[in-house]
Amino acid sequence: MIPEDFIQTLLARVDIVDVIDKRVPLKKAGANYVACCPFHQEKTPSFSVSPSKQFYHCFGCGAHGTAIRFLMEHGTQSFPEAVETLAQEIGLTVPHVDENKAVYANRKHAPDHVETMVTAANFYKKELKTSELAINYLKQRGLTGEIARRFGIGYAPDGRQPLKAAFPDYDAEALETLGLVIQKEDGSRYDRFRHRVMFPITDSRGKVIGFGGRVIGQGEPKYLNSPETPLFSKGRELYGLYEAREFIRQAGAVIVVEGYMDVVALAQHGVNHCVATLGTATTSVHAQKLFRLTDHVIFCFDGDTAGKKAAWRALVNTLPTLKDDKRASFLFLPDELDPDEFIRSRGHDAFLDAVKNAKPLSDFLLDHQAERFPPDESDENRAAFIDLVLPLITEIADAPALKALMLKRVSSMTGLSDRELSAFLPQSGAQQHPASPRFKGSPRWQNVKTHYAQRRTRSDSLYSEILRAILQDPNLAIKHDLPPIDDKTSDAVALVEVAAYCRSLKTPPSTSLLIQHFDDTPYGHSIKKLSGLNLDQPIA
Repeated sequence: MIPEDFIQTLLARVDIVDVIDKRVPLKKAGANYVACCPFHQEKTPSFSVSPSKQFYHCFGCGAHGTAIRFLMEHGTQSFPEAVETLAQEIGLTVPHVDENKAVYANRKHAPDHVETMVTAANFYKKELKTSELAINYLKQRGLTGEIARRFGIGYAPDGRQPLKAAFPDYDAEALETLGLVIQKEDGSRYDRFRHRVMFPITDSRGKVIGFGGRVIGQGEPKYLNSPETPLFSKGRELYGLYEAREFIRQAGAVIVVEGYMDVVALAQHGVNHCVATLGTATTSVHAQKLFRLTDHVIFCFDGDTAGKKAAWRALVNTLPTLKDDKRASFLFLPDELDPDEFIRSRGHDAFLDAVKNAKPLSDFLLDHQAERFPPDESDENRAAFIDLVLPLITEIADAPALKALMLKRVSSMTGLSDRELSAFLPQSGAQQHPASPRFKGSPRWQNVKTHYAQRRTRSDSLYSEILRAILQDPNLAIKHDLPPIDDKTSDAVALVEVAAYCRSLKTPPSTSLLIQHFDDTPYGHSIKKLSGLNLDQPIA
């Protein structure tokens, strides 16, 4: 946990123009800086960076946020990773709230751990060059040396302790902590990965954090991943994401497959916008990470029973992350072929044609449940079908249009009206607004109300106008007292929460801090929307 006051200090110290310019060259344009948007393809710059407000906004695709959000979106970093990156760039040390001493003790040793993983990766790559058996195996799978180099593929020799050649101190604790060696009860040690083709797993910055090993020939398990370590968590990481980042942006989509060999084989045939889960079901963290990078996630699974089960788990965990401008699709390959087999036997074009015909999430959800209980057969089936699909549709919290459209389809399939179906919708506690704090009135309130009422439009409420003004100049929330606000609309509740947060700070707040603080809250959407409008409008 990173203290809130450190985030405030960090955003006050960094210059978003410098942060972005290092990664996307900017040009001066009036009071702001512009560039072609890194988040979508365009020829005319619509990506604007405001040094005064310390946030960016694209008038083409709507992407916007702070320096932290930019690193999360552009570099696919997690929030803590983005904070660490910015802190290093300006020479700050990130403090952590020590709620779990074991976790933060592990973080203390992370730099040494990263170096250890790099040493292991280099050892495996060196061993591949001298192993005719491993080289022939990769050639049989249709892989070239160029692809092997791009993904850093290596080879773990057979034997109990090959890594001893790379680590003279083979008894070092880090080797066991990072899952490179296994220690038996009698104290003896041996390499975890033996006689396997090795696939380095990297984080969003390209640093090696784990490995996947594919056995050569017969042996169990066929695929072996690093265990959970201070660096590696399979529920959060995706194989090939770092290597595929730019290709994903160019394609406007990402294809999620089940194995690292699938990713490498698809890249060998020119399909480069692919990633793989690491021996686990797709998690909501995976989905969030991918939706930061693209608007379309395509899950590609084998057409067998196991593949369909994996797809269903991916669907369930993706539902809470959906938005109306984000979509997920599902591709089931024919004849129980995996992506590696399919593209090798049928080619690049056939695979992309199959991708184009991937089934939308809404179709997969409703068709899957309709297979279990065909709603056209009986009232009992219709009741069971409703009982299955409504809780799932309720999970779609941030895509109201998609949710409404799916309910209409359920209505058509079952014969119940929208109003009748609404009676069966589960009530989500997350949808209830917390109690809003109240503010004492002041004569200044009338000045604020009169001033901003003049700028009110038919599409914007008075509350949204005031909230937009506060986001332009957060000091307004401190200078003017708000009277009690009983309105429960999203803009009104967001206004109350933003004003309360501004007043709680010890130092004057900034626009970037407000955007960052409320990023993943129920009010985040309203705040992002309002902060992204009228970027060039002078502060009131």
